[in-house]
Amino acid sequence: MRVSTLGYALLGFLAARKLTGYDLARLLREPLGFFWTARHSQIYPELESLRRQGLVRFQVIVQPTRPDKKLYTITRAGRAALRKWVTEPVKSPVQRDEELLKTFSIQLGDPEEAAALYTDQLRIHRDLLQRHRRLAASLERLQGKTLLDPRSPQFGNYATLRRGIGYERERVAWYRWILARLSAPKPRTAKIRRYV
Repeated sequence: MRVSTLGYALLGFLAARKLTGYDLARLLREPLGFFWTARHSQIYPELESLRRQGLVRFQVIVQPTRPDKKLYTITRAGRAALRKWVTEPVKSPVQRDEELLKTFSIQLGDPEEAAALYTDQLRIHRDLLQRHRRLAASLERLQGKTLLDPRSPQFGNYATLRRGIGYERERVAWYRWILARLSAPKPRTAKIRRYV
């Protein structure tokens, strides 16, 4: 059996409820969008691969005024594959971050253009942080303490969302630090405050 990481992401959503390919594409934007994305064109071939392996099945829903749609369901074999995968050791991720690569050499760029770059990124990540916080508050209101129960279907969703909030909070602080450095007067002798 060969299942990609995207395939396991799809199985994870389908373990919670029946979904269409369109629904899955939307869900990959939120809450997973902050750490895992997929294009619409990747999702349907992956669903077909999962179907051929017996991990999902679908039923055709006839819609009189619109094209028919496929409603996907995880199979028993799909649930078993997902259950086994979620506790397997994680490979070390390969980091490729163009923004950090640019930051490494930012001293060569125009200071005003650099400030504009980080100001734009600060806005984007501040908006994402607010969106994640609103979603978390909504989940907390609707689900209450069940979010803290590791057996709850919503626990994983909430746990990943909390990680996303922490990630965005740190990004926002980092952009503010860089912008403060870019706008600071040139020091005669720089004093470095340890980060750790």
